[in-house]
Amino acid sequence: MPSTPEDPTTASAPDRSFGSRLRYVLGDVAALVYLAFIAALVIWVYVDSAGEHEDASFAGVIPLLATAPASVLVLLPPEFPGMFVVAVTVGALVNAVVIGWCSRRLRRGGRAAR
Repeated sequence: MPSTPEDPTTASAPDRSFGSRLRYVLGDVAALVYLAFIAALVIWVYVDSAGEHEDASFAGVIPLLATAPASVLVLLPPEFPGMFVVAVTVGALVNAVVIGWCSRRLRRGGRAAR
């Protein structure tokens, strides 16, 4: 009987570190596409805010909404100018982990964890 690769996110693999589980979940295609989309949004915000638009300040709302709810929670106590980047980064990583985990669970289907 051929051996099957184990899912490092299952409880049957206690020897896996938190970092390896995180890399496994963030390595999912759906999570990577989401992170690329958020990176494109942030680049768009910085390009748009460099221009002479009167509504350029509202462009930053789009990445915050795309990375909510974690980004909004991190952004609540703004203490320094780079808080926007920190909030969007934390929100994007939290959402990417959830998306990657859900994607892998859905692809596994009704099979039980080994």
